[in-house]
Amino acid sequence: MREILVLGGTRFFGKKLVSRLIGQPDNRVTLLTRGNAPDDFGDKVRRLRANRSDPQQLEDVLGNSSWDVVYDNICYSPNDALAAQNLFKDRTAKYILTSSMSVYDPSPEALTEAVFDPYRYPIRRGDRDDFTYQEGKRLAEAVLLQQSGFPVSAVRFPIVLGTDDYTRRLHFHIEHIRNGIPIGVPNLDARISFITSDEAADFLDGLGRSKLTGPVNACSDGTVSIGEVIAMLEREIGIKADVRSETPEEDASPFGIEGSWYMDTTYAQTAGFAFLELPEYLPSLIASIDSEFRK
Repeated sequence: MREILVLGGTRFFGKKLVSRLIGQPDNRVTLLTRGNAPDDFGDKVRRLRANRSDPQQLEDVLGNSSWDVVYDNICYSPNDALAAQNLFKDRTAKYILTSSMSVYDPSPEALTEAVFDPYRYPIRRGDRDDFTYQEGKRLAEAVLLQQSGFPVSAVRFPIVLGTDDYTRRLHFHIEHIRNGIPIGVPNLDARISFITSDEAADFLDGLGRSKLTGPVNACSDGTVSIGEVIAMLEREIGIKADVRSETPEEDASPFGIEGSWYMDTTYAQTAGFAFLELPEYLPSLIASIDSEFRK
């Protein structure tokens, strides 16, 4: 029986990961959250309640338990990572940090894991509010990969898409186009990576059984430009988008990047992982979300 701990896991791809884990008879799953978000897992999971950023609370609720795999979906700072490093030393066989493509700056070339090297990145202490999202994730990776005494994988996801996206990034575009509201896009030619919430959950599930460690990029195969995304939206909705280079902040596209920002997944694919073809599924995903508006 594999003992699995998931920090976070009650929404979006974290929730889908838990659904996959509890569907496998050799897993016993424990969720650790603040307890603010309900879930529908019933008695299929054990639940622990603690503030992820309070090391003493974490130590108290976890007791002397040990884990085969720990998934950390809610680590945003070096202090969070330091607490995990101390708490899980000699108590887990594998630690999987959900990181982000945000550790990279935009680039005209495909981003490989080596572009940002957490093994040599200078460590600074601090909490989530002390850093930008990018710097917090960089430092969390650096702490865990430089100092932990257990195997660590840091999964770098791009923007995650899905009908269940609580941040509603594709929804934003559909709402704006249908309501005739301008959308701010600074560079229509910038190319970007995406991944679906199902694909992200599948990758995390497989990584828990893999020996792959270190930073690892995970995204759908292929890229699209922001302009191509807008064109797909226009074709599905049947309305021309009002795209402008500058708008008020609330109307700026969540995909509105200044330069191309996309990843290379050779490392993961060499280890046996496969990814969906982005240009093949994106139009149907747009159609699924738009159908909700039509209803």
